[in-house]
Amino acid sequence: MNHKLILLTSVFSSMLFFFSCKEKTNEDITNTINKNGSVETAVTVVHLDSLNDILVTKHAVWVKGNPYKTLEYRDTVPALGMEMKNVENAEGQSKNVEVKKEYEIFITVK
Repeated sequence: MNHKLILLTSVFSSMLFFFSCKEKTNEDITNTINKNGSVETAVTVVHLDSLNDILVTKHAVWVKGNPYKTLEYRDTVPALGMEMKNVENAEGQSKNVEVKKEYEIFITVK
């Protein structure tokens, strides 16, 4: 009886953990652009040198299925320096290498 209770508790706990880790869907994410009237924005960071990066912001304005205008802005921002990362090659061998730190990009739309 005690083994059945332990097994049942383990199975229940595993199921609870599995369902709580299920990936949530985000209704705001899209794979297509409404080109009848929208603004498409892309933000990237390009490494310039050891001291500076370039923040590139591109906007494509779509009107009635046609690109109306493309705007591009470039701003110089300070580089974040270097960090050690563990990388793996195709054979599965891992190695620590020094790479440039990357900016995280968060966009708030109101």
